[in-house]
Amino acid sequence: MAGKGTPATALLSKRRIPHQVHAYEHDPRADSFGLEAAEALGQPPQRVFKTLVAEVDGKLAVGVVPVTGQLDLKALAAAVGGKKAKMAEIADAERATGYVAGGISPLGQKKRLPVVIDTSATGFDTIYCSAGRRGLEIELAADDLVRLLDARVADIAG
Repeated sequence: MAGKGTPATALLSKRRIPHQVHAYEHDPRADSFGLEAAEALGQPPQRVFKTLVAEVDGKLAVGVVPVTGQLDLKALAAAVGGKKAKMAEIADAERATGYVAGGISPLGQKKRLPVVIDTSATGFDTIYCSAGRRGLEIELAADDLVRLLDARVADIAG
């Protein structure tokens, strides 16, 4: 890929994880960044995942769910051993991850946060997630993503 990489793509390259980077023209008027990515890449939206940051018992955690679904906050809390969860404030999510909302990648975040990936990801050979910038997606094996992030896999999509 020509141009600047992101912390996410740098991490994958450094760890020699097989992946492909897909760029598309981001429309700032798009209602859903994830659905826009799926359409632009010609992929079923169930195979494109969004990265959401939540606050579980006062600590940040990351949920990775299909763009067609919502994050089940109770299920995320349970998966990280917590009781109560709510969506994180956008400023807190951006500060912790180093990414801008709508372009938050589960990879290469500034702070190491617990990550839970929805079980549906394991049903595909490869999945797509943000590369750390709007209009840029990474395609990689779900198992590689789980391993690299030391993530838990659980039913967290509502």
